[in-house]
Amino acid sequence: MRIDDCYQLGYISKTHGLLGEVSVILDVDDPTPYQELESVFLELTNSKTLIPFFIDTIDIKAKHALVKFEDIDSIEQAQELVKASLYLPLEALPDLGEGKYYFHEIIGFQVTDEERGYLGKVQDVYTGGSQDLIVMEYQGKEILIPINDSLVPKVDKAQQLVYVKLPDGLLDL
Repeated sequence: MRIDDCYQLGYISKTHGLLGEVSVILDVDDPTPYQELESVFLELTNSKTLIPFFIDTIDIKAKHALVKFEDIDSIEQAQELVKASLYLPLEALPDLGEGKYYFHEIIGFQVTDEERGYLGKVQDVYTGGSQDLIVMEYQGKEILIPINDSLVPKVDKAQQLVYVKLPDGLLDL
């Protein structure tokens, strides 16, 4: 499995107890679809490949999970997993329903402003911090468009279009 074919579910923050359990920070809006996970892929800190790990037990509370992996039975084994990232295949993503989208889905979509028309293509989406941003090149400059309902009122996945309502001056920054 390649990282490009997966999404990051979270990461292991620390060990828990003496019998190989680990604490996981989940990077998802809704953790409930992951209550019955049977396996994940781990990207260990000393490796850039994904390794499958089977889950013995998982207990999710809000954005945290207590996980016991098969064949990890000591604190020493669990310590080797700390800071590892957890991944799942993209096809395991829960369906968001009409009008909603995952950020990775819109990369390559055309950006169209209601007044200016076609502006460019989504090159990337920056996440984290206080604001998620669409990255697009416009007239040789990188433009960052905050993702919120007033600036990005609609995404049409079928047509691969991101509709925007940009305020005056945003393209001049």
